[in-house]
Amino acid sequence: MDLSVLYNLSYGLYVLGAFKDGRAVGCVINTCFQVTSENPSVVISLNKKNYTLEAIQENKRFSLSILAEDSDPMVIGRFGFTSSRDTDKYEPFGYEVIGFTPCVKGKFAGRLILDAVKTLDCGTHILVVASVVDTVPGSGTPMTYSYYHNVIKGKAPKTAPTYRADEAETVKESKHHFECDICHYIAETDAEELPADYVCPVCGADVSHFKKLD
Repeated sequence: MDLSVLYNLSYGLYVLGAFKDGRAVGCVINTCFQVTSENPSVVISLNKKNYTLEAIQENKRFSLSILAEDSDPMVIGRFGFTSSRDTDKYEPFGYEVIGFTPCVKGKFAGRLILDAVKTLDCGTHILVVASVVDTVPGSGTPMTYSYYHNVIKGKAPKTAPTYRADEAETVKESKHHFECDICHYIAETDAEELPADYVCPVCGADVSHFKKLD
């Protein structure tokens, strides 16, 4: 069976926000789809190891901020490749409370305020069915997963339902390549080394987090 066919399914990117024990927690997800129009509801997918899932299971209320193509890419790195267990993901950006949920500040294509109503165990992941409580209009073109991979050159974190272990960039022999050990972004340059002040465009990591591949 050729599983690569599944890579052609369409996905977006969203920042999920919730409160747990009085703390604002969150993560990036790539699976959200609308299932009803009257009394609208959506379904999202979260890895069982995800700390933000625990927040939703406890409090039910959460937010989804729809990433736009011109949203700050460092939001993806911060919320997608670190854990709220030991990191304040909101610290570099701040957040505002909307509908009793934390919403990271920045430009987004829109926001949803949601209440979890039921869950479905899918092995490594949990599907959460949620009713739409409120919406907040935004601006910009929603970022697709294809745009994230092909334009921003980002990769899926290991907890994402679309993660694949053999994911790799095609490299040119004439270039040197350095991989970020946090978000796995690959920087390409003609120089033997990256500049000392180089910063990862996806997660904001400094040059010490880059390992030369060739």
